[in-house]
Amino acid sequence: MGDVATVPDKAPRYRRILLKLSGEALMGVGDYGIDPEVLKRIASEIAAVQARGTQVAVVIGGGNIFRGAGLARAGMDRVTGDHMGMLATVINALAMQDALEGFGVYARVMSALQINEVCEDYIRRRAIRHLEKGRVVIFAAGTGNPFFTTDTAASLRGIEIGADVLLKATKVNGIYTDDPLRNPAATRYLHLTFDQVLTDRLMVMDATAIVMCRDNSLPLQVFNLHNAGDLLRIIDGEDVGTVVSNT
Repeated sequence: MGDVATVPDKAPRYRRILLKLSGEALMGVGDYGIDPEVLKRIASEIAAVQARGTQVAVVIGGGNIFRGAGLARAGMDRVTGDHMGMLATVINALAMQDALEGFGVYARVMSALQINEVCEDYIRRRAIRHLEKGRVVIFAAGTGNPFFTTDTAASLRGIEIGADVLLKATKVNGIYTDDPLRNPAATRYLHLTFDQVLTDRLMVMDATAIVMCRDNSLPLQVFNLHNAGDLLRIIDGEDVGTVVSNT
């Protein structure tokens, strides 16, 4: 078993979270696939959050293995490509489940596509029951429908399970006035409204996902997955990344 951080005295800021990870987050410095060390580090942080008493659900993309939209632009049928992308998310979800179990955390993969030999079907009430029993739930295969991103799946699942916040893990610490990797003068927004994100076309998530969060009052917090410990700091109520809400 791996080591998990000790539980502090204060209560966590959030009762239940939906964590959105990109498939690329699992690649590390590689060009594709899964880096076992990166996978282990992310799993350890999720385990530490769960040890705080926060219920954790996860949505993982599949871009480290396959991107349906990319091949569609090259001539592949879009529906076929998207279905292949959904299967890639199942691979990532199974890998995360295994990594979490290495830290002694009970985890369940629930797929929007029926693949009963390797994971459970997504059933909302069952997912909530898993969370209530202290299991990490990993939602795979997006929404189960082509033409929808895993960002939209994260918003949908977050709303369905009654998450307190959607935590979007990216490569930078929040939303900036410009790309901070190209423009060192770019400044970080501490707080934005969903309407500002849509009006200013701040491409943190696709518009469908943002509208769903806005219309269902699900706050969004964007943070840098590569800053070790930031996920835990969010749960402990520290100022990390950018918060997007209706007010």
